[in-house]
Amino acid sequence: MSSEKDKIINFIRSKIMQYGFEGAVIGISGGIDSAVAGKLLVEALEKKRVYGLLLPERDSSKTTIADSRLVCSFLGINYSLKPVTPLVRKLGVYRMKPPAILFPRKIQENYSRSIWENNDAPYINDLKTAGDSSYRKNLAYYRTKHRLRMVRLYFEAEKLGCAVIGTTNLTELLTGFYIKWGDDSSDIEPLMHLYKTEVFRLAQELCIPQKIIDKKPSPDIAPGITDEYALGMSYENLDRILEKIRTGSSLSDENPEDVTRVRNIISAAEYRDIRNLNMLER
Repeated sequence: MSSEKDKIINFIRSKIMQYGFEGAVIGISGGIDSAVAGKLLVEALEKKRVYGLLLPERDSSKTTIADSRLVCSFLGINYSLKPVTPLVRKLGVYRMKPPAILFPRKIQENYSRSIWENNDAPYINDLKTAGDSSYRKNLAYYRTKHRLRMVRLYFEAEKLGCAVIGTTNLTELLTGFYIKWGDDSSDIEPLMHLYKTEVFRLAQELCIPQKIIDKKPSPDIAPGITDEYALGMSYENLDRILEKIRTGSSLSDENPEDVTRVRNIISAAEYRDIRNLNMLER
C-alpha cells in the first residue's frame, strides 16, 4: 500500500497548507487508527508540527494510557495527558451509574455487556437512538465522553493554530460507528476512505508497534465493549460484505444472516444521517 501511503501524506500536506494551519493536533487513544494517522502526520509534517493529546476517562481500559504513551514514543511527538474525567463528572454523567471504584474491572465489564445483551438489536437501537428510557440514558452516558474529548481537542488546537485530525475510517463511516459531534468532528480525515482491514495492512507497512496492531479495537468508553462485539461480527467479514454491497458484487457465498445484519446496519446509519440533517431550505 505504499502508493496509498504517499497519497495520504500528500493529502495531509496540501490541506494543512491550503488552510494555513501551523500543524496538527490528534487524539492518541492507544488504538490502531490514531497510531496510523499519527505516523502519516509525522511523515507529512515532521514531528515538531504534530501534537498528541491523551484523553482517557474513568471507564477507559487500564492499558489506555500506557498504550497511548507507547504510540507517542514511537512517533516521537510531544504530547499532553488531559483526562476528560473531571469534565464528565462535572456534567453529572458518572452519577447515572454505580460508583466504579466499588467494583472490580471484570464486574464492570459484565455489567456493560449485560446492558447491551438485554436489549433487542442493541446496535440498531444505538444508531436510531431507540430502545427504552434506560437504554437511551446509556447512549447519553457514553456519547457525552466522545463529545467532551472533541471539545478538548479543539480547545488545544485553536490555541496552537493547528488542525484537528480525525481518525474515522470507511468501515466506521458506512456503519455509523462514530458519535455525532464527537469523533466525526474534525478538520482533516486522512483515513476515511480506508476500510478497517486496510488500516491494519497500512499499520504493518508503517511499522506500528505490534502491541497496538494486536490490540482489539475498542471505542474505550464502556468496560468490555469492543468494536467487533458491538458490531456483531469480525472486521474481516464486515469489510468484505460492505465492499460487495458497495460494488454490487454477488453475496451468494456470504452468510445470509451476516448480510442481513450489515444491510440493517447500513440502513439504520443512513436513517441517523438523514434525521440529523433536517433543516429548512430557502
